[in-house]
Amino acid sequence: MELRQLRYFITLANELSFTKAAQLLYISQPPLSYQIAQLEDELGTRLFERTSRTVSLTESGKALMPHAKAILDRTEEARSHLKRVAGGLCGRVQIGLAGSHFLGPFPKFITQWRQDRADVEVLLHEMQPTDHMHALKDGRLDLSLSRQKVSGDGMRTSLLWKDPVVAALPLVHRLAGREKIRLKELEADEFVFLRLESSPFATRSHQACVRAGFAPRIVQQVVEIPAALNLVAAGLGVALVPASLARLRSDSVKICQLTHQQAKTEQSFNGDVYLHWRTIESSAVVTQFRMQLIEWAKNRPTA
Repeated sequence: MELRQLRYFITLANELSFTKAAQLLYISQPPLSYQIAQLEDELGTRLFERTSRTVSLTESGKALMPHAKAILDRTEEARSHLKRVAGGLCGRVQIGLAGSHFLGPFPKFITQWRQDRADVEVLLHEMQPTDHMHALKDGRLDLSLSRQKVSGDGMRTSLLWKDPVVAALPLVHRLAGREKIRLKELEADEFVFLRLESSPFATRSHQACVRAGFAPRIVQQVVEIPAALNLVAAGLGVALVPASLARLRSDSVKICQLTHQQAKTEQSFNGDVYLHWRTIESSAVVTQFRMQLIEWAKNRPTA
């Protein structure tokens, strides 16, 4: 049974005239008669009663009509759905990110992007940064947001937005009256860090301290940056955090820029946000999401 035969059957059933049906189908009568006969042979029953003057549906023909319409309707639905999938208007995007990214500009992009894509499901998976790449390589994620730049090994990376690292100090800290400090000036302080074993950003922060000439005295380790800022606000230590997140607690912590030009050992490090994806071909919706996020990040207001 072919879809073409069902279309021919429905048209003939509606018109009850081989001449009119053939005209509507833009074919001649012999091919139409042949396809109807083939359909009847396959189904093992007559669908039409034919005389020299009239054509009418048999009981079998009447019974077939709703099934034929349903089959063609479902076929059209499938065709329309596949067209939307191919056009990136339908599907799923799975993204790995740390909890701190919920506080940045990323959720705003998702809201704007889905305004005309109600059939796209965007799933956000909060994970420790070290788990992102494994999930991405395994195909459990389509994209990953991270403050770590990676390349090679089947992965691609694009910078989304810059985010310099600042020092977050308790409001009563001895350096709270300063706008800029050198990292070395925090040598005597107790530090609140992200967990070194799960955060590349924490590892880079630790390395920056070592390059500045001291090993940070870590008294608290947390999973997310907002938690670190809460502990700083409570006076339990100082923290090195991305500026965008520190500004969220500017009422309860003192934010100091870090200067790096005075000492060569105090090399700059940052909390810039990157987008990662696999080099292998992605679905249309993932590709569109990725390309438009990169473009949006490039043109978004920085204020």
